[in-house]
Amino acid sequence: MEAKSEIVNRCTPLIAAGIFLGAGLGGFVDGILLHQILQWHHMLSNVRSLTTVSNIDLNMLWDGLFHALDWVLTVVGVALLWWSGGRNDVPWSSQTFFGSVLIGAGLFNLVEGLIDHQILGIHHVKPGPNQLVWDLGFLLLGAFLVVFGWIMLQNSRVKK
Repeated sequence: MEAKSEIVNRCTPLIAAGIFLGAGLGGFVDGILLHQILQWHHMLSNVRSLTTVSNIDLNMLWDGLFHALDWVLTVVGVALLWWSGGRNDVPWSSQTFFGSVLIGAGLFNLVEGLIDHQILGIHHVKPGPNQLVWDLGFLLLGAFLVVFGWIMLQNSRVKK
């Protein structure tokens, strides 16, 4: 019977791919849903309000840079997944992969929410009278995704 550490080591390439893909896709969901479709905020909307054309342009530029980062994370995730797929020693498991994707998306929410919403204050999820509630909900969603993904990873390793 394989030791648990050996199973973890063999799954690491698939887990890394899932985390990068999750972070990239989580960023795309944030940018597409909150920035573009709902238009609740933009990257610098708390610093430069959308009251002038130059402020709109600046926010659009930073939204684009944000999406470029999401794209890079996603490409790295795809490359890692491709590399993992070429290895015979990496066990393929949907539960391991999707658990890792959830961890990546949750980590994205936690890091982006803590840095941009709380520390820098450059924007909030939904500015206004209840913005702290929306920001905390965003962080709680991130924490939930990380915990649920971690549980999926642990359950996938038990079955091996």
